[in-house]
Amino acid sequence: MYGSVLDSEGSKVEIGECSIICENAVLRATAAGNKEYPVLIGNNVFISPQTTLIGCRVESFSYIATGATILQGAIVHSGAAVAVGAFVHSYTVVPNKFFIPPNTIAIGDPIKIYSPDEKEKLAEAIASIGFAKIAFNADAEWDDRFARYKQATETRSKEFESHFKDKILM
Repeated sequence: MYGSVLDSEGSKVEIGECSIICENAVLRATAAGNKEYPVLIGNNVFISPQTTLIGCRVESFSYIATGATILQGAIVHSGAAVAVGAFVHSYTVVPNKFFIPPNTIAIGDPIKIYSPDEKEKLAEAIASIGFAKIAFNADAEWDDRFARYKQATETRSKEFESHFKDKILM
């Protein structure tokens, strides 16, 4: 639907039969280092408005609610539902028919659900999966945010440099 963005910048985006991509959803394939992260959507998947899917797989007959986010390497198995505002972190595996509650964060395999107010546990879980390396090929220490963010922006800058010669169409 209108405003949706399908960006195959660093890999590919594939959408199955009878899947719906609603308003202002962003589906973005990426790459970090030599690792590609395609966006693969199965058949009969409903992707609600304002969702963000980056380098993940959503299997057939799944539902992704408004404002949900799913990151690199995550897999949402068939029949699962990611509720409004929920966040599925990198390399998380959502089992068949599993329900992720609204405004929660899912991390891991096996999956664990966190509340946003569990700040210390969340930081530990995110650090333990090596998110900066997965998403940006950044290998700076977790506590060195300046180095991590510098590496992250340098990675994306290299990825986007191919657009320097793009033509703007009106």
